[in-house]
Amino acid sequence: MSAVDAQTALAGRRPVQRRARSATLTVGLVLVGVIAVLAAVSLVWLPFAPTDTSGGRLEGPSGAHWLGTDKLGRDLMTQLMIGARIALATGAGAVAVGAVIGIAVGLAAAFASAWLDDTISAALDVVIAFPVLLLAMLIVAAQGASLGTAIIAIGLAMSAIVARLTRILTKRVLSEQYVVAARTAGTSWAGVIGQHVLPNIWPTLSVNLALQFGIAVLAEASLSYLGLGAPPPNASWGRLLQEAQATVTTAPIGAIAPGVAVVMLVVGVNFIADGLRDLGDPTRRRGA
Repeated sequence: MSAVDAQTALAGRRPVQRRARSATLTVGLVLVGVIAVLAAVSLVWLPFAPTDTSGGRLEGPSGAHWLGTDKLGRDLMTQLMIGARIALATGAGAVAVGAVIGIAVGLAAAFASAWLDDTISAALDVVIAFPVLLLAMLIVAAQGASLGTAIIAIGLAMSAIVARLTRILTKRVLSEQYVVAARTAGTSWAGVIGQHVLPNIWPTLSVNLALQFGIAVLAEASLSYLGLGAPPPNASWGRLLQEAQATVTTAPIGAIAPGVAVVMLVVGVNFIADGLRDLGDPTRRRGA
């Protein structure tokens, strides 16, 4: 194949690659959007009261109960909508906690002296060696089960990952010549962080934080499944899965609905993270 033919073939593939990446981001936004709409609607309207048990036990889907009822007679659609609200609150809250602590620690390590940087890095490696869920379980077990505790615990567990990434990215930016020139021109370290460090590390950090959002949703569902998440009457998807476990053969919709919701949200967030990565990577945008 000649060079001209190769360039023609590559040019033909680039629009296909761009459409595929655009489709990935669109699908992610749609999946997350469906969950977000359910959560938003639940703030102003629910099919039934969360504690209403008048529907009968384990009824199938009907005009009154779109997804049927659980073993206590509660409307499953109502429980699912409340679970969407809890999942999004957990993801957003945990990411906020992890980002604030992680970015602060990462910046401190990047600007610290060599021995302090090594000490912080070693501590981060020790924390990262433990799975997020395990660390969250330990914190929740010590503080008591509640939605707020779960959010803080998951955020603290994720902060070490964010801190290490922030440190690596910051050191890379600080080694650039334009940062040296800025310091020579008299720019303070605070100015360097605001003008050069954060704008340059944020695209990569945003992708990582989007991925951490999905991890936080899974961690909260796992905690609730184990009885360490949001206590009743909060209808966490993890608790719905745990309650439906005993009746999965006779009323499978009780397990299928929250399971599908978890998968939709996590997959959607991961698709959005892929889209953000493509937007922040010039080589990917060019189809290289």
